[in-house]
Amino acid sequence: MGPIWAAGILVITASSQQHTFSLQQASTMDRRIAPHSSFKIPAGSMTVFTMLAMLVTLFVYDRALVPLARRRTGLDRGISFLHRMGVGFTISVAASLVAGFIERHRREAAVAGGTTDAGTAPLSVYWLVPQYALHGVAEAFNSVGHLEFMYDQAPESMRSTATALFWLSISLGSYVSTLLITIVHRWSAGPDGSNWLPDNINRGKLDYFYWVVTLLQVMNLVYYLICARQYTYKPVQHYKEEEGEDKSMVELQQKV
Repeated sequence: MGPIWAAGILVITASSQQHTFSLQQASTMDRRIAPHSSFKIPAGSMTVFTMLAMLVTLFVYDRALVPLARRRTGLDRGISFLHRMGVGFTISVAASLVAGFIERHRREAAVAGGTTDAGTAPLSVYWLVPQYALHGVAEAFNSVGHLEFMYDQAPESMRSTATALFWLSISLGSYVSTLLITIVHRWSAGPDGSNWLPDNINRGKLDYFYWVVTLLQVMNLVYYLICARQYTYKPVQHYKEEEGEDKSMVELQQKV
């Protein structure tokens, strides 16, 4: 289970950017709730789109996708834990890739509007909704699947430990994010002290950072697919009654 568990760390590293650089992006954009409104959406409230996307995905998954998948796979849960996590990994890659393109468009809008050093870029904050929403969808698939996998596949006496390991992966994902930012700061530093991630993101290359995260996630996805292909599910015991007698038979269930 260890290699499968470790694969979930980088997904948290990618999603943690919503609370750092995505927040900086939002603070430099037009945050009016409507073109002629004076009310501005707080930059920190943009994560509501992640929550909404996750809740909608969970609802659609449970009410629509599971019944459809159940007919095809014969599994009560529709698809296996590993398939669900794999979908989450793939969507997380797409979220980071999209974030890079949106950041490039935002920076170009800031330059064109003359707000590189100060002011609000003439670009609506709603441009950030796709990356927030994609992270929410990815979390609905990956995090839920990851937690279910750890709980279901662990020995009964270690289920509490397995659940704790899931939360540990979230912590490690945040630490890896900090480490990655430190490495990028040093690696991209120029003779004049500039780098990809300055305080003024209009002068930086945040899109490059998002694409570095995308590349790491692609590598992580390949690693995960190899591990998932080699993984053998824990045998499950079934008890049957034959000819009115309480005879117990143990079967090994290969599909989970």
